[in-house]
Amino acid sequence: MPVTAAKARAIFRKLYGQHPNADTELDFTNAYELLVATILSAQCTDARVNQVTPALFARYPTPADLARAAPEALEPQIVSTGFFRMKSRSLSGMARAVVEKFDGKVPSTMAELVTLPGVGRKTANVVLGHALGVPGFPVDRHVLRVSNRLGLVRSDDAETVEKTLCGLVMRAKWTLSSDTLILHGRRVCKPKPHCDRCAARDECAYYAKLGAKVRRNTR
Repeated sequence: MPVTAAKARAIFRKLYGQHPNADTELDFTNAYELLVATILSAQCTDARVNQVTPALFARYPTPADLARAAPEALEPQIVSTGFFRMKSRSLSGMARAVVEKFDGKVPSTMAELVTLPGVGRKTANVVLGHALGVPGFPVDRHVLRVSNRLGLVRSDDAETVEKTLCGLVMRAKWTLSSDTLILHGRRVCKPKPHCDRCAARDECAYYAKLGAKVRRNTR
């Protein structure tokens, strides 16, 4: 049975309280920098990305500067973020597309952002919500895990989960709610969860099943 909006609001209120002022942990000063950082963050920690980007932004302060760099020249600068060959191609292609199609300015709509190489809905939503003031609901592996465990959604498809969560949360809180779920997944609801630390465990479908299992095993 799908979760009600009232229950979803109750869950999020508890999570907002546990993770006050949740925000992205990527360092950036503009939409271009956040776009680069988010591309680099795939399969990499934000902390590691934040170690790499200051030198990268100093060397390539604009999309035009980055567009002039060959992917092979970028590789040694981002090697510590993993998948560096793929990411270097994405960064180079993204920068060229921004320059050629959007006059060097990061576009401000989902439809335009996802035309850029290396940019899917998750990355686009991060940039929209945090740098451009357009509500978005990024869905990463943490959001997928936490929202399914809580019973907010029943799907492993990121776009389906995004649509469902957007329907449960008021638009103005989409970005905050995603950030909150991400932090909860990093700090509490890890692959091996710390249910004893979870403010929303009394509302959690996973915890309810876990409790029932424990009770059966102790009879």
